[in-house]
Amino acid sequence: MNRFDPISILLVEDEEFDARRVKNTVQMFSQQLRVVDTVSNGRAALELVQEHPEKYDVVILDYQISGGLRGEELIHKLKSVDPLIQIIVMTKMTVDVLDYDFANGLLKAGAFWYCTKYPGNIEQYIYQPTDFMLSIFNAFEKKNLEKQKQRSDRRLRQSIEGLLEAKRIIGESKPIALLRDAIEKYARTDINVLVSGGSGTGKELVAWNIHLKSKRRYEKFVPINCGSIPHELIESELFGYERGAFTGANAPKAGLFEIANNGTIFLDEVGELPLDAQVKLLRVIQDGEIEKIGRSGSIAVNVRIISATNKDLEAEVSERRFREDLYYRLNVVPLDIPPLRERGNDILLLFDYFLVYFSRDMDIRPPSVDPKAQEILLNYKWPGNVRELRNVVQRLVLNAPERITAKEVSDPTILRNHVLVQEMANLESMVSGQVLPLKEIERLFRKRYFKYVRSISSSDSNAAEKLGLAPSNFYRMCKELGLK
Repeated sequence: MNRFDPISILLVEDEEFDARRVKNTVQMFSQQLRVVDTVSNGRAALELVQEHPEKYDVVILDYQISGGLRGEELIHKLKSVDPLIQIIVMTKMTVDVLDYDFANGLLKAGAFWYCTKYPGNIEQYIYQPTDFMLSIFNAFEKKNLEKQKQRSDRRLRQSIEGLLEAKRIIGESKPIALLRDAIEKYARTDINVLVSGGSGTGKELVAWNIHLKSKRRYEKFVPINCGSIPHELIESELFGYERGAFTGANAPKAGLFEIANNGTIFLDEVGELPLDAQVKLLRVIQDGEIEKIGRSGSIAVNVRIISATNKDLEAEVSERRFREDLYYRLNVVPLDIPPLRERGNDILLLFDYFLVYFSRDMDIRPPSVDPKAQEILLNYKWPGNVRELRNVVQRLVLNAPERITAKEVSDPTILRNHVLVQEMANLESMVSGQVLPLKEIERLFRKRYFKYVRSISSSDSNAAEKLGLAPSNFYRMCKELGLK
């Protein structure tokens, strides 16, 4: 509906005299509102709204209309068809206007306003014209506000859905399935969660998922790396300060807990917090209050805390570097993220995901991946976890080969810590269970190693370069090993 269009009214009235009085009352504002349809019973009104759910802005309804469908039941059915439609109820003067239960019943059913009709000896108006007109305009304004809220809520939901898609946890392994179940369970509560796992496992990603699936999803998610802030600044960053609190405090500063009020704060590397900041954090958890530097009183905050660490906090507690009482407050429920090496085929799923992501970002076709290259990826230990895998894929895509082979994956600039030959990782298979002289095992190892390096190199010179040998020395050693 165009904002300049008149307000569209559906009149539900079974007495022609009262219907005429309603039309007379609204006539003086005929350019701004219009009775577009008049029906004499509730079923006809419901059918019109069902056939044209967005046609009417306001329904003016006689409460004591004839027919089986009327009153609160009719109001409820009209609102179920079009929740935005606004309903004004008219009653005869036999109804007590001070009857709270009657009025409350109408409002609960979904009515916007109600009034009692003038007696029958007043032929011109159905009710006091100014109040009647105001009720219609206010009802229309309420409809517009509800429509705007619907749009805003829809955009918020789409934004949350988009964030969830961007922050989704990729993997089908059993550890990841268990992790997802835990996230769903903990997101339904407000309890503090301590996420533990190695560097690069995705602790912040887990915190994001808990927040986006919780009732706080429409509020702020504020992450902070406690280890990246100098100890002398951590208190002012977390809790803020007032103007003049110290030299250089020329304006008040809101701390991160204040900014995250009603939302979630993510304390990454929480084990790096100095002891004085730990005391204040404990106060926040216990009392729901923060103390700003330079302020005499405290400020109430309502914040859910998700913390993360790759340290052994129990050991830190034993060494008195971390407060025991704070540890138990943060570690209400522990959530451990498995390292990438324990996630099996998730490695290839993540590899493919990042491959498509970076290829799309560079506007190129994603390269295919050889089975041998996949085998190397699966057998690599991934000390840097998902973060390392992401960087590896980005480097491979930047080189932009049409096909990723074992040669590209095994390049030391790609997998710097790669154990080049899978079979060399199993010493027992190499020696067939025998104890061989050192020179013999050295010769076996060198032969297999040289053979593998040559298989992923473009030439003898290239293989020699990778091994840090002169080409002539590489050729001589290969001949001695029986490879030439």
